[in-house]
Formats: sequence, C-alpha cells, structure tokens
Amino acid sequence: MPFLPTTATAPFCPSEVKGSITIDAAAPRWRKLRRFFGPGLLVAIGYMDPGNWATDIQAGSQFGYALLWVVAFSSLAAIFLQMLAARLGLVAGKDLAQASYDRYGRVGRVVQWITAEVSIIACDIAEVLGCALAFKLLLGVPLAWGVVLTALDTVIVLGLQGKGFRQIEAIVLGLIATMAFCFVAQVAITPPDWHAVVGGLVPGDPGHDRKDAIVLALGIVGATIMPHNLYLHSSVVQTRHVVGGARGVIRDTLALVRIDTCVSLFVAMLVNAAILVVAGAAFHATGQHNVTDIEQAYRLITPIAGGAAALLFGIALLASGQSSTLTGTIAGQVIMDGFLHTKIPCYQRRLITRGLALVPALIGVLWLGDGSVGQLLVWSQVLLSLQLPFAMWPLIRSVSDRGTMGEHAIGRGMQVAAWALFAVITGTNLLLITGVAG
Repeated sequence: MPFLPTTATAPFCPSEVKGSITIDAAAPRWRKLRRFFGPGLLVAIGYMDPGNWATDIQAGSQFGYALLWVVAFSSLAAIFLQMLAARLGLVAGKDLAQASYDRYGRVGRVVQWITAEVSIIACDIAEVLGCALAFKLLLGVPLAWGVVLTALDTVIVLGLQGKGFRQIEAIVLGLIATMAFCFVAQVAITPPDWHAVVGGLVPGDPGHDRKDAIVLALGIVGATIMPHNLYLHSSVVQTRHVVGGARGVIRDTLALVRIDTCVSLFVAMLVNAAILVVAGAAFHATGQHNVTDIEQAYRLITPIAGGAAALLFGIALLASGQSSTLTGTIAGQVIMDGFLHTKIPCYQRRLITRGLALVPALIGVLWLGDGSVGQLLVWSQVLLSLQLPFAMWPLIRSVSDRGTMGEHAIGRGMQVAAWALFAVITGTNLLLITGVAG
C-alpha cells in the first residue's frame, strides 16, 4: 500500500522524539514541572485497563474490602519500580531493553524479549475484551464482533504518526480524567461503609476461599505492576531534555520524575480502589458475592445504583479499553528496538500486537462463551504477574550498577527493598503455580 508510511515515525518511535521536549533549568520549579509532567501519565493509564476492572470487581464482590490493601500495596510497589525505571532512563540514557541488551548474552536477550512481548500481548488481550464489552454494553454490538472491531484502533495510530509527543500525553490525560470522573461519581451514587473501607487497608485473613483470594491478589499485582510499563517508562522519560544548569541537573530532574510518577500513579491507585469499593458496596454488601464478569457487574449495577451509574460504568470501560492503543504501541517499539535493534512502521507494530491478542480473545469468546470474559481477564493479569520477575531482575541489577549509573546508582537500602519486593512477587507466583499444579 503506497499511501501508508514505511518507516517508524514519531511519536511512537521513542528514539525519534528523544529530548524533543526541552526544559529550561533556570525556569521556576512549577514551570519545569508543568513541562516535565506527562511520562507518568503514559504509565498510569496502563494501571487502569480492563484487566484491573475484572480483578477489582471480582475481589470487591467476593471479599468486600478485604483485598483493598493489595491494591494499595501493589500501587506503592508500582510507584517504587517505575521510579527505578525512570531513573535508569534519565541517568544512563538507555531504556530497560537497551540496558538488558548490553548486560546479557544472546540467550538472556531472547528470553527477556519473549517474556516482554508476552506481557504486551497479555495486556492487549485485556484491552480487546474490555473494548468489545464496552461496544456491547453501550451499542449492543455482539461480543465476537466487538473483538474484531477493536482492530480498527490501528487507525488511531496512523492518525497520530508524525505528531508531537505532547499530543499523546494530552489524549492519555483525557482518558484518565474520564475514568476518574466516572468512578468518583459512582462512589457518590453507591456510598460505601467508610469504616469497613479503612479496615480493608490492613492485611488480614479473607476468611474463606483462600486459593481464590491468592489468585485475585496475584491478578491485582499483575494488573497494577505491568512488566512492559517498566520498559515504557525508562524510554519515554527521555523525551525530556533539561537545557542549561549542568551542575546538579540530574538530581533536580530525578526530583521532577518522582513528582510526576507519584502524582500520576496515585490517581491510578484511587481509580483502582474506587472500582473495588464500588464493587464491594454495590455487590458484596447486597449479597451478590459471585460477580466474576464485567458485563454481569454492568447488568447488576443498573437496578442497584440506577441507569446513570451504569452509563458511567460503560463510558469508563470504553476509555479504559483504549489505554493500550497508544502505550502498547510505544512499549512494543521500545522492546523491539532495544532487544532486536529493529524498527518497523508503527501501524505494523500495532497490527501485529493486536492480531496476536485477537486470536486468543476471539477463541475464548467463541469457544467458552460470553460468560468467560471475566475469567479470561483475570488470568491475563495473572500471566502479567508471572512475567514481572523477568523485567524486575535486569532493572534492579542495572540501577544498582555504578558502572551504569555512576553516583546515581541506588543505595543499599533501596536495593534491599527492591530485592525483597522481587522475592515476594516471585514467591507468590511460585505458590500459585504449585497450587494449580497440585
């Protein structure tokens, strides 16, 4: 097709927009922050995808607010890991894929590349199912046709090729604002028991179905700490270039990164917590303890909270389902460029990822039926959790290495915290695997 571009073009190819957003080191701090704010948003949108919805809704309906602490823990862990990823990109001038390519041999690179691609596909499966559900709930489109229609989001990628990186960040900000507004409104429509909500922030025994609780907890972790977001953040943070003020500029820029990351992911945490709280208030508190599907939640919330809440639910789901259209394409380019030193046109990258996600999503819907969507979403997020250690290991090693990071390598305390988090996630994954195998 001669009318389609044949090269990867900004803003989806990060190497082409590196340093494209300049920041004056002498400018007031608030102005520097305004110019810097954005990479955290691209990461945060991934923490509000339909996979989060499925795990949070099922957790809220089955266990009330008992697993709210998992949302909080996962969000804090995500903030910590994303700051490490951004630190790597800013200080070393390399994204995680490039750093891994330099650090490991051929076998290690291939293993990490495959696991990174699997994580993107698993995430995209959730987006496909979420968008298809939104089309069905809002427009009455059959679920299988909705799955097929999601391939059209490649048009969005084509439309944005050659545009500035800030345009993507503005679109993502709009999606986040839409979801945040919808769920704040739903919390107001279905007010929870706030005393019980606060109690849910303290780890405790869920009381029954502990295996289900572990699966859901892992699903929440996988949905919240997404492996490909570590690659994404370490790359997109390099779009910022501070001009002037050579002395202490990296330290000042790292401070801006912390603010951008913390604020963006705190909003994501509030949205995820709101989803679980709405599910706990609307379903668990009314005796509906087995809401395992987003469509089921939509149908049940109408008589409980009214049509307005259901409409807000559907609109937020559609916004959520579009999250990987932009960030998944960028992350895919980062991973392919870093591990394989290969660039392809962005629309081709999007078609490949979406095509690989469409197949299992469509097979699942046609073979298992519409009612299987909830479980497909949850297990796609569990798969993300299983992939997470493969991204965490090279990240922690890279940011701990003084040869790579110089004086900005993380200290002993942060290393201990990072490896402890790695051990917890890996151990929980092994617990699940042995439990399923047994």
